[in-house]
Amino acid sequence: MTKTATTPGLVCAHHHLYSALARGMPAPPKVATNFQEILEQVWWRLDTALDLEMIRWSAMLGALEALESGTTAIVDHHESPNAIEGSLDVIADACAEVGVRSLVAYGITDRHGADGARRGLAENERFIRAGGRGLVGIHAAFTCSDESLAAAAGLAEDLRVGVHIHVAEGIGDLDAPRRLANLTRDDWLLSHCVHLPTDHELRGTILHNPMSNLNNAVGYADPARFSNPVALGTDGIGGNVLESFRLAYVLQRSVDVTASPDAAWGWLGTGWDLVPEAREDTVIWSYDPMDPWHIAFTPGIRPLEITVGGEVVFRDDRPTRVDADEIRAKAREQATRLHARL
Repeated sequence: MTKTATTPGLVCAHHHLYSALARGMPAPPKVATNFQEILEQVWWRLDTALDLEMIRWSAMLGALEALESGTTAIVDHHESPNAIEGSLDVIADACAEVGVRSLVAYGITDRHGADGARRGLAENERFIRAGGRGLVGIHAAFTCSDESLAAAAGLAEDLRVGVHIHVAEGIGDLDAPRRLANLTRDDWLLSHCVHLPTDHELRGTILHNPMSNLNNAVGYADPARFSNPVALGTDGIGGNVLESFRLAYVLQRSVDVTASPDAAWGWLGTGWDLVPEAREDTVIWSYDPMDPWHIAFTPGIRPLEITVGGEVVFRDDRPTRVDADEIRAKAREQATRLHARL
């Protein structure tokens, strides 16, 4: 009989649930040859095509896939410039329906003008003041004016929440440390930080997304060099945080042969500081022991049963609250609609 072990629910510290429908999307107008072109040719075209129905089923699919991998909490960073109002409710409600906890933010940007940034701020404020679990989102410093950055930081302080922002992911955002230096606080979430200087002065938790960084060829963040807390995310490439842990470990090992899996496991554990309730969730795994030295070298570990808030939400390879087949079918329908717009 297979031995099992139990852990708390895992936390994906940086997700883009809206990207779940991107799979199989049409090729961009031209081949992207750098990160800026990837943003312009792929993601900035996709986010402008989203509507609330697409966002709902993308979030449902992303939450389902997270649950299927033992992730019970998602810190999501969202953008849909032509469907801003109400988008955070749609995402939070979809996650709750599946049985996954969420901490959401709308990433404001001046790419669509000052009014677009204002509407993004208003969505963050509306959602949080109504009792939603959220942060104030900023896309990245290089797509925002100083005025928008200050407005977002001020709103977060007023609401007593943190800010979720991409920082120095690519070389186009090298000025971010200077522009954000007097704004950040300990409750900020700083995603990627690939090109952030080791001696930076930014406060907050660094969100390491190893697979996405490799996929976008932006470089290795080497998060062990920072004194900030570090947590693990997927940047929208699924919700499997164990997969991120394994990759984070071997990437660290590639630059430091003395590195052990304990460091990357500690980064995974930082997620519980961001969504403390996930510590009370339980995941019964197909493998024992759930120890970093074992997990780092054991693919195929899967959850057998998951309890969130005292309720069993996953058992016998199926979610208990929703129909997984229906979610996948509806997501395919919405992906077809989305891809037709591209």
